[in-house]
Amino acid sequence: MQKDVLNRYLFDNLHARGELVNLSTTFQEIVAAHDYPLGVKQLLGELVAATCLLTATLKFEGEIAVQLQGDGPVGYMAVNGNNLQEMRGIARMAGETDATKLKDLIGKGNMVITIRPSNGEPYQGVVALEQDTLAGCLAHYFEVSEQIPTKIWLYSDEETSQVAGSLIQLLPDAGDKEQQQADFEHLCQLTNTIKPEEIFSLATEDLLYRLYHQEEVRLFEPQAVTYKCSCSEEKCLSAISQIAPSELESILVEQGSVSMTCDYCITTYKFERPQLEQFINDKTH
Repeated sequence: MQKDVLNRYLFDNLHARGELVNLSTTFQEIVAAHDYPLGVKQLLGELVAATCLLTATLKFEGEIAVQLQGDGPVGYMAVNGNNLQEMRGIARMAGETDATKLKDLIGKGNMVITIRPSNGEPYQGVVALEQDTLAGCLAHYFEVSEQIPTKIWLYSDEETSQVAGSLIQLLPDAGDKEQQQADFEHLCQLTNTIKPEEIFSLATEDLLYRLYHQEEVRLFEPQAVTYKCSCSEEKCLSAISQIAPSELESILVEQGSVSMTCDYCITTYKFERPQLEQFINDKTH
């Protein structure tokens, strides 16, 4: 399968849609600046693939953030993406861990999905992390939040640092609900037969044919998925401007400058007094 792309397709005879995503370079760039343990890296990879799939379900321009929060050794994990399939992600750890399972890594907690349309009000869904896998938690999210039959499959290959995902979702339709549910379960049974080595090695057309050759599948043009951190000098200056003037002056006297490091990409922004004074002056006049 072509790497670092998301594929969308429709089942014209079953009122359903599907997605496939396969990430190599994008995922490697997301984790390059961090020395994550294997289990943390794999879970973050699954979260990146899942966010790609979720973002592709949006019908508008905007951003999506998927966060895992808990009381485990990895208390916070997040991936941010947008309709252009630009992704970034991070995991924050309280200490070293060799755990590999979701509950052992995150502990007791929640998954928070925040959607921010470019034109419109943001909205948020929260579900408890009660399933054994991230894919299971996402299925539960769709059950309680979206009420659209949806299933996600996630895959990782630690040897090649690749991650992948697949999604099946019914289309909103006023037809026979019982038949729709039967169609959905039929497609899920077929998709369950994907082997990890197939999703990482087969061309998209070959994989779809192997899975759904008896269905009417219409494949659309693939969309590139890239790594892009949204940090910037301007955002850092805006954050610094929220610091109380007396505290900011104290930092400048002690250190001579103010530095901020992005947690995601580890880029450090350094600001000298003249630049800070000019920025604050411009904002207040």
